Amino acid sequence: MKRVVCFAIVFLSLSVQSCTAQQGEVPKASENVVSRLTLTDFTDVAAATIDGVVHIKTEMTQLTPLYQSFFGFIIQQGVQRQVYNAYGSGVIITSDGYILTNNHVVQDAERIYVTFNDRRELPAHLVGNDPATDLAVIKVEAEDLTYIPFGNSDKVRVGEPVLAIGNPFNLTSTVTSGIISAKARNMHIIDNPRTNETPLESFLQTDAAVNSGNSGGALVNSRAELIGIVTAIASGNTGNYIGYSFAIPSNIAVKVASDLTRYGYVQRGYLGVQVTEVDANVARQTGARDTKGLYVASVVRDCAAERAGIRQGDVILRVAGKEVNTFAEMMEELGIFSPGDEVEVDYVRNGNTKTVRLQLLNSNGNTDIIRK
Repeated sequence: MKRVVCFAIVFLSLSVQSCTAQQGEVPKASENVVSRLTLTDFTDVAAATIDGVVHIKTEMTQLTPLYQSFFGFIIQQGVQRQVYNAYGSGVIITSDGYILTNNHVVQDAERIYVTFNDRRELPAHLVGNDPATDLAVIKVEAEDLTYIPFGNSDKVRVGEPVLAIGNPFNLTSTVTSGIISAKARNMHIIDNPRTNETPLESFLQTDAAVNSGNSGGALVNSRAELIGIVTAIASGNTGNYIGYSFAIPSNIAVKVASDLTRYGYVQRGYLGVQVTEVDANVARQTGARDTKGLYVASVVRDCAAERAGIRQGDVILRVAGKEVNTFAEMMEELGIFSPGDEVEVDYVRNGNTKTVRLQLLNSNGNTDIIRK
């Protein structure tokens, strides 16, 4: 599947060595590995982080026309004003009241209220939102709040134990545990018609149970660090959790939160390439020697990649030193950079590996700050 990564100018496994055991013998697992496979006690982690997650209630008004039949004619007699409430979760990220949540929790809200773990309730205002990542920042007027520090989501490993903290079904301060099941999942679930930006999806997948109301809550590691913002669940047709949930990686979230706080708008750096993931079929069609990397289907004119000499037919292997084998992996890596940042890109052309250092550009093809 092809994905555009820039606007045109006018977006784990235990390593087992193969060996033959003698008949009657049972192969033994590595003692080092077995010693690490201990049950994680999350009581201290929960105690350290639960006050850093809040319950969010929003109010929205919908105006509904009122009609009446008059001698066979339907006549509008006025408008009925109805107030609707929506609920979600949020994560305190600074001691002075900045809270990170999902965009879909607060979008279109006329009023936002935040309830803390000690049952205090405060009004909040929207600082900024980013539909492309489904993240938003809100602010309450408070000081000395317990907040959860960001962890490095790049260092998260498949199989690593995690906690999800949120408010499912308005059951406040709920903690569930699980493991990281996968990384860099692109679920094609972010779809907001109000933005023309390519959705940035590279979710952490976990089997920690979450449900409606967990959106915007915290996914934390065994060091009580925020490694993800809980966003979605696999629910089938039930609308409830059936085995997996998904979180936005913290490295994306911290960049978005910083930009929204400073500029009100996320400053994204783009390569300017349209890419296809290299699988067996693509490798056969293009002559690629391996099923790794991202095949460059086209290059946007006068964007960062073209200026650096990347051409159609090249296969991108790494961005900023990180292997990129899926579109989601590349978008996640690019998502932490801003226009004007320089990154190294490793790619293959005609069997030869090349490295180029290029400057990322914004959606307008320059490095200026973009504001709403």
